[in-house]
Amino acid sequence: MKKVLILSGSPRKGGNSDLLCDEFLRGALESGNSAEKIRVSEKKVGYCRGCYYCEANGGECVNRDDMKEILQKMIDADVIVLASPVYFYSIDAQLKTVLDRTVARWTEVKNKEFYYIMTAADEARESMQTTLACFRGYADCVEGAKECGVIYGTGVYERGEIRNKPAFSEAYTMGKRV
Repeated sequence: MKKVLILSGSPRKGGNSDLLCDEFLRGALESGNSAEKIRVSEKKVGYCRGCYYCEANGGECVNRDDMKEILQKMIDADVIVLASPVYFYSIDAQLKTVLDRTVARWTEVKNKEFYYIMTAADEARESMQTTLACFRGYADCVEGAKECGVIYGTGVYERGEIRNKPAFSEAYTMGKRV
């Protein structure tokens, strides 16, 4: 049994990337894993100030918000799923803020299996390459990181459109294989 943490960056509850997170979660739970989805837009997470208070204070951040709990869950997880809609060929601000805030204890986030979920109105996977590079760039900073899967939810804009795309079943299947 693995501990799976899904970070849904979608600001739209029930949005396309959020629905893919739900399917991944369903598959992971059905396989007997411990799994949780966090909708980061529903959490209070302030921006990293670059003040390095954390460095002088044992990983404590000067910001007093929900990030302390999220970061501990990232440290404790075996599997981290990063999910975001594509915003101007990148990840959305909500998820980026969470990733930036891991700086307080980033060396403790190690030996993780990573899965990436992306959705975009564009049909071309090429339009998601910069977003994928953002995810991979974060994982490159995680000691012992292993990329285990990528889900491309292309050609979706309206909420729920993803249900009619191959990515919907792929998310469930990928979750089952964790």
